Amino acid sequence: MTAVPPTPNAGNITGVIFDLGGVVFPSPFEAFDTYDARNALAVGTTRSIIRTSSESGAWAALERGELTHVDFYAALEAEGRAAGFTIDAAKIMATIGESSGARPEMLNAIASLRANGFKVGALTNNWADDRNQSTPLGLSSLDIFDTIVESARVGLRKPDPRIYEMVCGQLGVAPPQCAFLDDLGINLKPAKAMGMTTIKVVDPIDALRELSAVVGLELV
Repeated sequence: MTAVPPTPNAGNITGVIFDLGGVVFPSPFEAFDTYDARNALAVGTTRSIIRTSSESGAWAALERGELTHVDFYAALEAEGRAAGFTIDAAKIMATIGESSGARPEMLNAIASLRANGFKVGALTNNWADDRNQSTPLGLSSLDIFDTIVESARVGLRKPDPRIYEMVCGQLGVAPPQCAFLDDLGINLKPAKAMGMTTIKVVDPIDALRELSAVVGLELV
């Protein structure tokens, strides 16, 4: 893709909100494919179970902090059986935990944005660990953000519009003044409806080039 040069910040963007998994970190969906390959399942099997569960099932309940891990494992495995598959939910979660660290290009962009006066937040659907502590995908320090809103802590998850309102409120920035990056279209729709500038992250570098043009700052 051809690079888009930065332009003046005509849209008056003053805040940038990042999803974590699939944006700042590799996507958990990559871990689902790894799990399939290791367990003689057709690639896409675990993705399909999680996709269904993330609408109203065990996965959605976990991300709202409504289930312990033990209860989640049992519920997700039952959903797998209902779909005709035998899965080990604990192993799926352990495979996600193997993910390498944050993407350096994203960390550099976040630092540059904050250094240039932008408010920067994270908005993530996550889950609590066995000690009931939220687990932001291995991020050892959250002070790289001005604020972070985690579904497991607040009892809401994307794409519920209320969680977008929450992160904007904590940043002190109105939605039309925000850019929002996420790897899932379903999570971008509410943000766009609220007036945010949305960027779908498929390739991280391409996404940062698009963000560069939006904020008028060279980020890659």
